[in-house]
Amino acid sequence: MKVLLVEDETDLLSLVSEALDHHGVAVTEAESGGKALEVLSEGNQFDVLVSDIAMPGNISGIDVAYEVLKAYPDMRIILTSGHPLSNFPALPKNTQFLSKPYRVKQLMDLLNKGAT
Repeated sequence: MKVLLVEDETDLLSLVSEALDHHGVAVTEAESGGKALEVLSEGNQFDVLVSDIAMPGNISGIDVAYEVLKAYPDMRIILTSGHPLSNFPALPKNTQFLSKPYRVKQLMDLLNKGAT
């Protein structure tokens, strides 16, 4: 499984990336929405986007999710945030939400739930 992990908190990005790697998940890291779109524009293929919603700059995780769905309509999306879901506009359809702080097991359960 190949995951694009988008998180602006570098410590959390490293921690989650290492944990997923330990579980056999191939992870590509991006520390901003802009970087995530750059990685995607290079033609990299991923099974799942896991992104924080609220990030500095003008590209949120929701923005990244909509761009992903335009180019890759079958890619699974998991959005995370420490803020309540009610603080955000509607998420793209078929997007899963994971509240922060989360445990790696919770994320792995979501990742494995949709794996074929």
